[in-house]
Amino acid sequence: MSTLLTIEEPDAAARRARPQWRAFTEMGFRPLYLAGCFWALASVLLWVHAPSLLTGVLGGMPWHAHEMLWGFVATIAVGFLLTAGANWTGRNPLRGNALAALCVVWIVARAGYLVPGRPAFLAAAAADLLFFLWAAAALGRAVAVTRNRRNYGVPLLLLALGLTNALYLWATVQGDYFALMRYFNAGLLSMAVLTLLIARRIIPFFAKRAVAGLDIPPHTRSGHWQLGTGVVAIACLLAGRPQVAAAALAATGAIALAQWISWKPWAVRRVPLLWILYAGYGGLGIGLLVGAAQLSGYVLRTAWPAHVIGVAGFSVLIIGMVTRTALGHLGRPLQTDRSMVASYVLVIVAALLRLAALLPTTAMLGLLHASASAWALAFALYLWRFFPLMIRPRADAGKAAAPAMRVVPAVRRPAA
Repeated sequence: MSTLLTIEEPDAAARRARPQWRAFTEMGFRPLYLAGCFWALASVLLWVHAPSLLTGVLGGMPWHAHEMLWGFVATIAVGFLLTAGANWTGRNPLRGNALAALCVVWIVARAGYLVPGRPAFLAAAAADLLFFLWAAAALGRAVAVTRNRRNYGVPLLLLALGLTNALYLWATVQGDYFALMRYFNAGLLSMAVLTLLIARRIIPFFAKRAVAGLDIPPHTRSGHWQLGTGVVAIACLLAGRPQVAAAALAATGAIALAQWISWKPWAVRRVPLLWILYAGYGGLGIGLLVGAAQLSGYVLRTAWPAHVIGVAGFSVLIIGMVTRTALGHLGRPLQTDRSMVASYVLVIVAALLRLAALLPTTAMLGLLHASASAWALAFALYLWRFFPLMIRPRADAGKAAAPAMRVVPAVRRPAA
């Protein structure tokens, strides 16, 4: 059984290796995990401590909601999918200068939304849409060329994220608040369905590898039902059928929690790389049920579903995923150190404090600031720990058996 190790800082061997542009742009997770985590930190600090700087067309609450979903969560998803796609297909969807150009497009979008004026907004929106279209096309090409039928739907879900982003931006231009919220929720559910699809595959795989003797079901059939109900929820939400969307959403969340229980969460309590993923998946399932309750009229504040799904679900999963998958693809031991576990705890604390700040109490502002501080420290720890590793070759790059640029087909190497 994996145990918690004490590794205080990036090791000497990693520090001795020289940073390499080729290594940094080798796979999508390297620049995009760093970009997404940096933006998680910076955008929350801007929103909480310097909202007066948000003077662009997409300002205030619409900017915060947009950047959390499409600027942070979706960016991490793109980095993961471009990396996992190499394992699924044996072809690296995007690397080198092409990957660097995709990152430049992402930076243009983030900067453009902060600049006042319609031209800056249009440039940012165009860059944002190009980012999702380019990533989906690159992944789709790798999947199609290799006839990787199991993953044909993944580029389509990535396109759905881009489409809901475009609709959200259009509603912003029109000044239609109700359409804005509908498209945001559709984007949130698109991200949730994509997350459930991927997490349902990899969490049991990671758990069975890390915990000796652990036998858990793959839930293939329930996963198909879950995907179907999730897509129905998105379609009904966009079509203005909230009651049907609520029923489909409740089914999607209930299936997620049933899967979570069958994965025997008590068996991974001593393995931080696993319990953080379990915590995020459970939070996502609960968030979908909260979303169903809100659509049915039982939860009045629209902020509750977004924050339970986004902070207690996506963000907790993300801090675990960007650690576990980065360690694996960097050729590092699959072991945590104190800084990694601290970042896990801080994200969970940030989530709990953020949810508490939604309650109508006199402590709302203090809880919000405390949540933002815990959040920023969590992602700062991740960046401190992993930035030196991301810009250098794999730890095993010098070994003939494991060249840094090699991509192994899916039949020989499981998905990320």
